[in-house]
Amino acid sequence: MATGEGILLTMPFAHESELHFAELLDFYGVRWEYEPVEFVLEWNEDNTPAAAFRPDFYLPDHGCFIELTTLSQKLVTRKNAKVRRLRELHPEVEVKLLYQRDYLALLGKYGFSRPSSPAA
Repeated sequence: MATGEGILLTMPFAHESELHFAELLDFYGVRWEYEPVEFVLEWNEDNTPAAAFRPDFYLPDHGCFIELTTLSQKLVTRKNAKVRRLRELHPEVEVKLLYQRDYLALLGKYGFSRPSSPAA
């Protein structure tokens, strides 16, 4: 688990969009944790995890998880299924999905460049 506040350069983000989102959270002083919890969604017969979901960010001051979905539709469909299963198993856990269109709108609104593109 890692938290914000100046450690962005050493964070092993899975995607550039996560880095940009963390920068946005830091800029606005929103405390965050990167992938702090893994939720087991399915178990094998021997009680070992068969499927799990680790949301990208946890916002402790807001009590919610954020999952960015900026990749292919196939992956988005899978993430939607995982979020539905998480909500079935843990209705008390708040998780919000940010789709690619939402993410790009945030970048534009707050003056960030698109991922993998030169700064404007």
